[in-house]
Amino acid sequence: MDVIFTPELTVCGIEELPSQSTRNVTHVLSLIDPEYPELDAFQTYGKHHRTTLRFHDIIAEAPGRVMPHPDHVAEILRFGTDFQSRQDANGSSHLLVHCHMGVSRSTAAMLSLMAQANPDESAEDLFARLIVIRPQAWPNSQMIRFADEQLGRKGDLTAALGRHYGRQIKSRPQFTEWMTTLGRQAELQMAVLN
Repeated sequence: MDVIFTPELTVCGIEELPSQSTRNVTHVLSLIDPEYPELDAFQTYGKHHRTTLRFHDIIAEAPGRVMPHPDHVAEILRFGTDFQSRQDANGSSHLLVHCHMGVSRSTAAMLSLMAQANPDESAEDLFARLIVIRPQAWPNSQMIRFADEQLGRKGDLTAALGRHYGRQIKSRPQFTEWMTTLGRQAELQMAVLN
């Protein structure tokens, strides 16, 4: 398997950002709510390339909320292309993707970036790698669906996502109540079906 990304891949939430400042992060993808203030945690980071996208972590239209849409995922994949082109073959690269809690938007983005960099890797293997990076991963299903389409994966990322949800519910039963509270029953139904 030809893995383009270096082993240094990190997913975290906003509260964890200060603890990442000494880890030689070279690329940051920030996925935050539109109304969230600019983050000052990056002032303590060394030189890095950063892209910020602003949308809410939702899977259905809601008044006053910005849904993830295909353009957001296209921007994430452009970030991935830029990341790949900027990597120094003789140096190290450290990609950090974060959202508010490091559970949904950021894990969907990381999975999308890994799928982009490794088009021949199975979706199941990609999700297994994601769990190593962020054990509590619950990727946003809308984002994964858009990545599936844009990467030409013919539904394999979405199908594997349902199986991933099922495994997460078994290992982290609290996700059922959490996702219900967040209005994400459609994702819970994906887990039941797979």
